[in-house]
Amino acid sequence: MSTEKNPRRVADNEALAKARMLRISPQKLNLVAAMIRGKKVEKALSDLTFSKKRIAVDVKKCLQSAIANAENNHNLDVDELIVAEAWVGKNMTMKRGRPRARGRFGRIVKPFAELTIKVRQVEEQA
Repeated sequence: MSTEKNPRRVADNEALAKARMLRISPQKLNLVAAMIRGKKVEKALSDLTFSKKRIAVDVKKCLQSAIANAENNHNLDVDELIVAEAWVGKNMTMKRGRPRARGRFGRIVKPFAELTIKVRQVEEQA
């Protein structure tokens, strides 16, 4: 009689998806994540589809993964899902450089970010 090896990290009515190593600064990614927080998933998907931001394609892919996790792994109803949380974290930073005047070195940092999206099933009020 052993215990469950890997307990769920989210509630029974929630599902999670992560996108790591996104080549964008966390500050810019957070602007797109703020655009979908708290919205129904259909509205969030349509907003991301017609967004002019380059990273919106990767955010949409992560949201679709969270929806698929909710439907296939946790048996949640897709029509009742909302984007409960969407948060952004730092990842690694590539350090590059460029020669500058008088023998100096201009440092160029190329940041990476990671995105976590949590969807939650809520019952609609009649």
